[in-house]
Order: sequence, then structure tokens, then C-alpha cells
Amino acid sequence: MTLQDKNISIYPIEFFYPDSDGKPMADNTLQAHWIVAVYDNLKAKYAERQHEVFVAADLLWYPVEGSPKERMAPDVLVVFGRPEGYRGSYRQWQEENVPLTVVFEIMSPSNSAKEMLEKKAFYEQHGVSEFIILDPEKGKFSVYIRENNRLEEVILMSSFWKSPQMGIEIHLVEEEIQIFHEDGRRFKTFAELQAEKEQIAAEKEQIAAEKKELQSQHDAALQEIERLKAQLKKVEGDPEV
Repeated sequence: MTLQDKNISIYPIEFFYPDSDGKPMADNTLQAHWIVAVYDNLKAKYAERQHEVFVAADLLWYPVEGSPKERMAPDVLVVFGRPEGYRGSYRQWQEENVPLTVVFEIMSPSNSAKEMLEKKAFYEQHGVSEFIILDPEKGKFSVYIRENNRLEEVILMSSFWKSPQMGIEIHLVEEEIQIFHEDGRRFKTFAELQAEKEQIAAEKEQIAAEKKELQSQHDAALQEIERLKAQLKKVEGDPEV
């Protein structure tokens, strides 16, 4: 048998890990708004901890090297112990083998209870600490916390729950889900986030315009100084002054 035998390779097998599963991020506008709102609020929450907290939305997670079919794309994910930065997918073996810490799934009418149980089993198997299911259409949420190497459902004794990992609180207010930061500030809605982004963009544009105007005034002042200096030389009749 020689190295030219077609069944033998001296090179390791290379696997393809797609950056997309071909599925849309959301099935409807309500689900999309919630995914964006949770993602943006968590990004803002950890903005000063970008070196140690990674937040993403609809990103494929490959927990096992060499198993490209073993994957999941949570609606929103948080990883403690990994920095922010561009990723086409989260390949755990390239991330110091740190699994996802918290995952959010936002329910839509097309999601079934069986599908959520399958996702829960996957997250349980691969080390997720918190699994949070939000159902904004029905005004419900469910939480699973890792205990004894299993994701155990939290029996909610009241209309709110506080995340032990993130410190945020999820409340049910008249069958409406509301999420709050530790300091009591409510997570902003998609519309509020859009308005805030537009306001920030407008303020940046105004600052840029004011800076441009100040530069023009500065240039005009320099030109006036040069004109006055030239006029002074002419009056004094001495070009060396």
C-alpha cells in the first residue's frame, strides 16, 4: 500500500463550519423587535466590559470540533470570559473552550414546545448556565438554571425573576414582559432604541457641523492676521519687520 492510494491521506480531515444555517433571524416583526432590543440592551450593559463579555444575536455556535452538524443559533447569547469582536460563528475550541453562559430564545407562533425541549437538551449538554425563553406574544417567560450539571426549570413564585449571572430582572406587568437593569432602569424598546440612535446620529452631525464652522472661523482669523501683518509692513515701509 502506498501514499498514492486514494483511500489514504497524510493530511488531517478538514471540516466546513458554515456561518449561516439558512434560516431567517425572525419569523415576524414582534420577534425581530424583541431580539434586537434584548441584544442592544445587553450590548449597552456590557459596553465597558468588552474585554471579558461577548454578546451576539443569531450566531451559530459549534461546541465540538469536528462535528459541524452539532450546532445551534440562539436568538441572543452572552459569553462571560470572552472578548467582543467579529466572529462568523462561535467555534468553542477556538475560544479557550468557553461555552455560552446565557442564551435567550424569543418565541414565535412557529416555535413548538418540542423544539424548545430539543434546544434545552442541546444547551444542557454543552454547558449553558442560563436558558431564558421569552414569549412576548403570550406574555410569558420560562427560565432554566444549571444545577448538578443539568438545566433545571425555575419555579416562578412571583411575577418577576432575577438572573444570577447578569443581575437583570424579568417582570410580568399585566401580561407584558418587561426587563430591568440592576439599577431599576427598564430595557428600552426597539422603537426607543431607534429613536436614541437617531438622536445620537443627529447630535454627532451637529457636532461635526459646529467643528467645521469653528475651523472655518479659525482659518478666516488666520487670514485676517496675515492681512493685517502685511498692511502693517506696508505702513512702516520696512519689509523685514
